[in-house]
Amino acid sequence: MSDPLRPRASLRTAVVWDVLKDALERRVKAAGRDALDVLDTGGGTGNFAVPVARLGHRVTVVDPSPNALFALERRAAEAGVADRVRAVQGDAHGLFDVVERGGYDAVLCHGVLEYVDDPAEGIRNAVDALRPAGTLSLLAAGLGGAVLARALAGHFTEAHHALTDPAGRWGEGDPMPRRFTADQLTELVSATGLQVGAVHGVRVFADLVPGVLVDTEPGAMEALLKLEAAAAEQPAFHSVATQLHVLAERD
Repeated sequence: MSDPLRPRASLRTAVVWDVLKDALERRVKAAGRDALDVLDTGGGTGNFAVPVARLGHRVTVVDPSPNALFALERRAAEAGVADRVRAVQGDAHGLFDVVERGGYDAVLCHGVLEYVDDPAEGIRNAVDALRPAGTLSLLAAGLGGAVLARALAGHFTEAHHALTDPAGRWGEGDPMPRRFTADQLTELVSATGLQVGAVHGVRVFADLVPGVLVDTEPGAMEALLKLEAAAAEQPAFHSVATQLHVLAERD
C-alpha cells in the first residue's frame, strides 16, 4: 500500500487510509473523472496528501507551518507527485483567503479541530470548500482514549479530570487543547447539513500495546492491524479510541 502503511506508521493510519481510499474511489465513479480535486486542511508534511496524490488526484495542502510545507514539497518530489501537490500557507479560520470556496471533491480535516478556537467554524469552512457533491474526512482526538491511557498509567486524578473537563484535558500540562466524543463530532458534522456515512475508532489498541511486543513478536504487527480494523467499526470501541474518524458526504 501507499505511504501511510509503513510498518510503524500503519498502526496510526491504516484504518483512516482504508476508509478514505474507498471513499475517493466512490467519488471518482460518481464524478465520472479519474482525478479529483482534494483539499487537505492542516495536512502538514503530507502523511495523507502524498498517498492521495499517488492515486492520481490533485491535492492542495493548507497548513500554517512553513517548515511542514517545505517538508511536504520535498516528500512529494521524492514520491514523484510534485506536479499534483500544491502547498499553501494558511489556517482553517482564514481558509478562503487562500483556497476556493466550493472547489473540491473531497476535504480532509485531520488533526485540526483540536486546535482551532471554534470547532464549529472549522467544520463549516471545511464543508463550504466542498463541491455540491463532496466527501469530508474528519479525524480528531478522542476523549475516551486519553482517559483510559492516563488511568492505565496510574494517573487516576488526571484521568478523572479529563473525563469531567469540558475540553477533555487532563491538566495544565496536557499538550492537546481539546478532545471529542463520537457524538460531539457527528453533531458538528450533521449541523452543516452533511450526511454522516461512518464513524470509526482509530488506535483503539495500538497506543496501549508495548512497542517491543509489536516489533519483536512474529506476526504481531499484522495481527494488531487486523484487530484495529475489526474494532474500528464497532461503536462500543469508539469510546476508548485515541482518535475518531468521521466520514460524511453531501448528496
